[in-house]
Amino acid sequence: RTLAFSSSLAMAPKEQKSKEQKALAASNSSKGRRKKWSKGKNKEKVNNLVLFDKVTYDKLIAEVPKYKMITQSILSDRMRIGGSLARAAIKHLAEQGLIKPIVKHSNQLIYTRATNV
Repeated sequence: RTLAFSSSLAMAPKEQKSKEQKALAASNSSKGRRKKWSKGKNKEKVNNLVLFDKVTYDKLIAEVPKYKMITQSILSDRMRIGGSLARAAIKHLAEQGLIKPIVKHSNQLIYTRATNV
């Protein structure tokens, strides 16, 4: 048996597009668009003090000796002061005897409140 195709089943010829139409179709297709990369997570800049003002210094003397744990990062975060200023403040409070050291490592100084026993 041989199969014969009739001319009515043949597909109609495709319309030829001009160069402008092809370019327009390519730019509108989803494959033609560039991938939009995310900008990444941006951490907002903190504006910490580099020198004590009167209000911040009074707050340091009043509140910090009552903290259970005192580190450079805790002072920097809670008092909105820079890291080097926090280190100097810890040293100052320790010299006055308001706080006492728990761990004195070169990288991390951990202090606690001084309890009068």
